Amino acid sequence: MSYGQQGGPPSQWDPWKPHSQQPWSDGTDQTPDWAALAEASETRNKRRRLLFIGGGALATVAIGAAVAVAVVSANGDNSASGSPASGLPSTADLPGESAAVPSFAPTSAPPPLDPKDFISGKDKDTAPLGAQILFPGTQLTMGETVYKKGATEDTKNCSAATKGGLPKILTEGDCTRFMRVSYVKDGIAVTVGVAVFDTEAKAQKVKGKVDTKKDIVRSLSGKGVKDFCTSAVCRSTSNSYGRYAYFTITGFTNGRDMTDKDTAAFKAGDDLAEFTFRQIRRRGEAQASAAAGE
Repeated sequence: MSYGQQGGPPSQWDPWKPHSQQPWSDGTDQTPDWAALAEASETRNKRRRLLFIGGGALATVAIGAAVAVAVVSANGDNSASGSPASGLPSTADLPGESAAVPSFAPTSAPPPLDPKDFISGKDKDTAPLGAQILFPGTQLTMGETVYKKGATEDTKNCSAATKGGLPKILTEGDCTRFMRVSYVKDGIAVTVGVAVFDTEAKAQKVKGKVDTKKDIVRSLSGKGVKDFCTSAVCRSTSNSYGRYAYFTITGFTNGRDMTDKDTAAFKAGDDLAEFTFRQIRRRGEAQASAAAGE
């Protein structure tokens, strides 16, 4: 007796669908279909990978969106006010240049005293004065040159210490005192004469009238300095500073005339004139310093 096939049509078996049945067989071969199982497993793994990839992409998008929302939310006030999205203050909010300039309280320190003020008039020029004070010591050094000091003289008779037209000029200019000193080196002698006046204006007026070719100071000999410039040709100069006018006469102790080629004699006269100016200026500096310390 032969038997026909039992049941209806074979069921559609899906290994991943619950309650599905395996494919119908005739019962003669119960061995599972390993190829079909392997294919189904591969299909499942592909689905899982697709799900993981898709889910990761969605998660990344979601995190990025959340961060963007957070940034926009944090900067929302700046955007609404027109401020830069970076959060930096606008140009109008920055302090101006005036804010960086420090301010100082006014000071009550007095201005420094001018030394020349103390030698420009007899009211302030009250320090002791004399030929030995203005020209101290026994010698004078200018650079590398040393001049030996000779005689000194201090008189109120300005005319007696000068000659040519200078006596008249000094008298008309109200000269109150005249000091002389001489220096010598290697047969070259120089006499310096300093005239004192009550004001700077009077000293300048006298200086402006002097002709150094004929209005000169008398040479002073003595104490190691021989007579000079009594009849020979000599060089004379004049200048003024403050209430003082000062003069020089330079020549040779052997009596010979001075010429333009006698550079050492010119230098000696210039050195002594420069030293006289410095001494008068130092007098003003000393009195200014003393007044500032009171």
